[in-house]
Amino acid sequence: MSSLSAAALAQGNSSLVQAGMELISAYTLNDAQVASVAKQAVQQMDAKYPVAAANDPYTLRLNRIVARHKKVGNMPINYKVYKTADVNAFATADGSVRVFKGLMDLMTDNEVLAVIGHEIGHVANRDSRDAMKAALKRSAIRNVGASQSGVIGQISRSQLAGMTDYIVGASFSRKQETEADDYSYAFLKRNGYSVMALASSFEKLAQQGGSGGPAFLSSHPDSKARAQRIRDRARSEGIAR
Repeated sequence: MSSLSAAALAQGNSSLVQAGMELISAYTLNDAQVASVAKQAVQQMDAKYPVAAANDPYTLRLNRIVARHKKVGNMPINYKVYKTADVNAFATADGSVRVFKGLMDLMTDNEVLAVIGHEIGHVANRDSRDAMKAALKRSAIRNVGASQSGVIGQISRSQLAGMTDYIVGASFSRKQETEADDYSYAFLKRNGYSVMALASSFEKLAQQGGSGGPAFLSSHPDSKARAQRIRDRARSEGIAR
């Protein structure tokens, strides 16, 4: 065997070992490690998207909206606004909440808070953690296959970038969405806000539907039906007529 062939074989074996270790790690990640991956992914997104400055009107408005909610349970929450026209928002396992300018333009303060409550609900219910672990597993499995075709290095370097795509477009099951709605409903009610803001936020999203609609709507389907469910619950509790 030539020295060139031996080197290539050694590199291939090393790549396969690396991919195998990634796969094992993905299956054994604990909550703190998932939060660490989420934090790194959000840092990349903060560098990618235009973040509103501390004295920007959008930042000042968001700070006012969430002034009473800098911590959820034992988790400190950090908030930022992305100054893009997308109608979107997300929360991650490390306590990062990002709200897009397009969503703030569309919604009232209480509606923005209702959406944030929903997104934090996915974190509190561990939906975000489980989905990120699943995404990391899929990426690691792809890397095992890629190592055998000699492209492991390229895919590994893009693995974290892939997590940023997952965060922006994360979608959950109908059951998980309902549970996150219930979390937001309870959050609003417990803190003295109108729960109807959750219903009206969904109704506004439903009105934005159709081709070219917001990314948030594509990952949060059935907005009209969910709004009606909130209204029905509020009526049954005597909160609304």
